[in-house]
Amino acid sequence: MAQKTKVSNAGKTEMLDAVESKSLKTDIPHFEMGDTVDVRCRIKEGDKERIQVFTGTVIARRGRGINETFTVRRIVANEGVERIFPLHSPNVIDIRPVRSGKSRRAKLYFLRERTGKAVRLAHRHGDHTVTE
Repeated sequence: MAQKTKVSNAGKTEMLDAVESKSLKTDIPHFEMGDTVDVRCRIKEGDKERIQVFTGTVIARRGRGINETFTVRRIVANEGVERIFPLHSPNVIDIRPVRSGKSRRAKLYFLRERTGKAVRLAHRHGDHTVTE
């Protein structure tokens, strides 16, 4: 009968990190909660492929490593639309911070109840947004 070798949790984490590190993106820009971002993602429809831009406010960021995701919310035709993007997905081509918003919370779920101009956050003058 074969002997099973025990691997500690720290050993498992190190092995997983080593495997995941090959799939991690290195060119991710700095963005925080409340920032308005342009997310360019690859959309496949049948045999065609196109790039779609989703612009909205980052309301959540969770996970670590390959499992890290962020949630972007925007209003379309008076209806709130949220998308959860995997940060290291090959279908997420580019993330561009457009405007930084002032926030004192880790998760901005309170924006779901707001409508109209109340959804906008105060502008924070940061140097990590795109100026074009």
